[in-house]
Amino acid sequence: MFLAFHEIRRGPVRFSLLALAIGLLLFLVLFQQAIQNGLITSFVGALRNQSAPVVVFSLDGQRTLQGSTVSDDIDAKVREVEGVDAVARAGQGTFTVTIGGGDATDASILGTDDPGLGRPSELSGGRRAEAEGEAVGSEADFEVGDEVSVVASGDGEAVVLTVVGVARDVQLSVEPTLFTDLATYEASVRAVNPQAPVVPVNGLFVRPADGVDPAELADRINEAAPDADAVTREEAARTAPGVAQIRQSFQIIFALYGMVVPLVTGLFFLIVTLQKARSLTLLRAIGARTGVLATALVTQVLAVTFLGVIVGIGLYRLVTSGGELSSLTVRFDPALAIGWGIGFLVLAVVGSLASLRRVLRIDPMDATTGAGT
Repeated sequence: MFLAFHEIRRGPVRFSLLALAIGLLLFLVLFQQAIQNGLITSFVGALRNQSAPVVVFSLDGQRTLQGSTVSDDIDAKVREVEGVDAVARAGQGTFTVTIGGGDATDASILGTDDPGLGRPSELSGGRRAEAEGEAVGSEADFEVGDEVSVVASGDGEAVVLTVVGVARDVQLSVEPTLFTDLATYEASVRAVNPQAPVVPVNGLFVRPADGVDPAELADRINEAAPDADAVTREEAARTAPGVAQIRQSFQIIFALYGMVVPLVTGLFFLIVTLQKARSLTLLRAIGARTGVLATALVTQVLAVTFLGVIVGIGLYRLVTSGGELSSLTVRFDPALAIGWGIGFLVLAVVGSLASLRRVLRIDPMDATTGAGT
């Protein structure tokens, strides 16, 4: 222990530079992990954080509400399944809107005919929508009191939604998202397409009866309605189009970082070990045990890496303190930071094995021949 910290005190610059490099690597990993989580939440937060445990799509809807169309026959079969407590019809689409008379932007509107199903589970401000024309909006895009106008086309009648509440992490398809009643959603569709003969139902939100497992109920629905694709809330979010591709892309990046950390630390400590080969040989010759030298090396690796971990987590905390990056929500995750920090410590020790092997092979007799130099 004394040898380890004595050498660090004698060469603070090079050890500090290594700690800084490790800290920057950890910061990049944590920041990109936050971006990954924020992207996935922006894609499927509306599904993952809504109140219905089971979501029903049409079989060809690819588990997207906007691409799904649920027929009356499927609706009837779902309601007859044993274990179903309540069913809400849902419609979802993307509309051009203006917020408070500002510039036009795209927004997703999701309407259900049951205020207890398919709406955000928790609000971060305001209250729940109780009447037609009221809506709960995604916190990153709306504020309580905003007036959102659906831009009508042709002879369509303009629709205005009043944001009475906001919820966190409820975006859909990386768009500002509004949750309202089904009648308001249908009015929004007719504002854009006044000639539409009918407004189709895009999906069903289902609440199981007490004691019924959501996954089991989803299986029952799929058996009773072959044209339906019923999944749990969690599976709907996890298997939505684009989510797997985002995860795979970032996993490749994280794997590359996992290779870089042991290479950086391993090369650094191997060079340091080679530079002090004569000193280590002399220490062995005067009676220093191999275990003492090995412990000193591992202590240095852990101390420098731990300092880098502190730097990386500090930068991560600083950058994510705002909570948003443009329209993307990025948050500090303590569990994620601790997990990656421990991972970096393990990878650093693995990277130092070559240096440790060289220390363990030092022969004290080399001090008399000069071979250790």
